[in-house]
This record gives sequence, C-alpha cells and structure tokens, in this order.
Amino acid sequence: MPPRDQRDPAVLTPAGRRGRHARLPLPDAPDPEAGDPETGDPDATVPDSDAPGAGRRKKSWRQLMMVVLAAIVLMLLIKAFVVQVYRIPSSSMEDTLLTGDRVLVNKLIYHVRGIARGDIVVFSGDGSWGSTTGAPDPSPPGNPLLRAGYGVLADIGVYSTQTYYIKRVIGLPGDHVVCCVNGKVTVNGVPLDETSYLFPGASPSIQSFNVIVPPGRLWVMGDNRAISDDSRGHMSSAPAMGTVLENEVAGRAFMVIWPPSQIGDLPIPATFQLAALHADAAAAAMTAVPAAVPAAGAAVLLGIPVLALRTRRALRTRRIRTGRRGRPRGYAGARR
Repeated sequence: MPPRDQRDPAVLTPAGRRGRHARLPLPDAPDPEAGDPETGDPDATVPDSDAPGAGRRKKSWRQLMMVVLAAIVLMLLIKAFVVQVYRIPSSSMEDTLLTGDRVLVNKLIYHVRGIARGDIVVFSGDGSWGSTTGAPDPSPPGNPLLRAGYGVLADIGVYSTQTYYIKRVIGLPGDHVVCCVNGKVTVNGVPLDETSYLFPGASPSIQSFNVIVPPGRLWVMGDNRAISDDSRGHMSSAPAMGTVLENEVAGRAFMVIWPPSQIGDLPIPATFQLAALHADAAAAAMTAVPAAVPAAGAAVLLGIPVLALRTRRALRTRRIRTGRRGRPRGYAGARR
C-alpha cells in the first residue's frame, strides 16, 4: 500500500447522511486554443451599452409626440364642432356678461334643436352687420387652396377675419317684435318681463321699433340696452331691418368659466317660457292634425287585415305546438 502522501489527491466531501463520500472530478485542463476567459475573445464585438437606452429614448419621444399630436387634433375637433371659448369684448351684455368674461359656446346644440327665444348666441356679422366699423368683412382669398385652408382655420376658431357678436335672441323668424307697449317689449303681442336680465335701471328700449322678423333671420338685442349696438341700431344700415342670419350663428353661450367670481350657467329667462309665446307653434301643430288624422286612419284600416292574418297564423302555430307536446282533449292525431 503506497504511503498516504502518494495516494490520489482528490478531495473527499460528504455525500449523504450515511457518511459516504464521493470524489469530486478533477478540473478540466484549459484548452490552449480557447482564449483567456477573463480577457475574452479578441475578435468578438463588444455590444454598445448605450444603444438600448438610446432606442428607448427615441421610442419614448415618439410616443410623447403621438400623444401631443392626438391631444391637439382632439382639441381642434372639439373646438370646431362641439364647444369653444369666447371672450366678451364689451359691456353691451352687462350685467349678465361683463367685459373680459370667458364663456363656453355650444356649437353642437343647434344641430339637435332650433334656436330659442332668450338664447344668448354668438354669430358672425357676415350678411348682416359686417364689422364693428360697419364695413363688410374681408372676402375669402380667391385661390381655392387658400380659401379651403382659410375655411378650416375659421371653423376651428384659430384664425378668422369675420367679426363675431354676442347678443340675446328676442324674435324668431315670423315673430312680430314691438317696443314699446306700456313700457315693455312685446313678441307676438305678449309683453316680456325682462327684469331678470336687463342692466339694473335700464329701460327695455329708448328707441321704438315695430318689426316682423323675416324668414331665416333673428331679432337680437343686448342686455345693456342703453349702450348695446344691436338690431335696433342696424335697422336702416343693414338688410332686413337689422336682423341677423340664422345660419351665421356659431352656437349658444351656456356658461361663464372665467373669472371664478362669475362662474355660472346662462339659462333661458322664465319670461321666454310663457305659453302664449308658443301659441303660434301650437296652432300650427293643431292645423296639421286634421291632415294627419285621415292618413293615420287609412293606415289603421289597411293594417286590420294584416293583423288578422298574423293572429290566425299565430293561433295555428300554437295549436300545432300544443298538439305535439300534450295532445289536448279532442285531438285525433295524424294517421300513419
């Protein structure tokens, strides 16, 4: 037996609970052709540690730009078709609206319902009052491309050469508006109680007028009647007795959003809800009823045979189904 110091130099380690031992394999000899593991392969390329970070930064910038672009497009669409902020430039609507107030204008509402008496509307002076100086607004450019671009910018409220006004609707197409009868403005003979929105101490109108509003046009007035340049002031200079075009209305002002002390909604005053003001519309509806009744009666008479036929078919189907399930009394059944 060789001496202890000449035995296999493998190290013995415990292998289990029974005290058995196993030999650890000797380390493999280094491959002379392999490179130094610490130094690595000299021909191998070292990955750029900045490349993944740069890619992530570029991706995040693209995502940020997409979010900003989507937000801008959404804002422009909302501004063009839904709601837009307007600044009150003068005191003609005091005390309802003060100079410098910002109001939200609903541009979608008149696609759902018609313009109502008492609405505060924003409208263009095109086809009626023109600019504040009385001169007509500049016409759009002659170049078709420039005209189209101008139209888009005007629709979204970014740029426009048109002059916009804000007033309260007093008369609708066909209304007979008169002032003053016993010190009040009357619409179709109905006196308006304007104390809730007129400037304190102001009279309904110092200037008298008697106008039947033409089709497709509106009679509008400011709440501060003493200084408001409204339909009364354009009776002689503008077409159609100072009325404005319905199709030039941009929308209805429904809320003040600035300054904080003025925040609030702009409801239609109660005086415009009087039943007498809507009597003409009710009368028109009543006159349309006799013409509609015969047509409705004819439809009912023609529908009776159809209803009877459908009822007969339903009963026949029900009998067949009942016979298959339970065969009620008296059912003979089909012969084979």
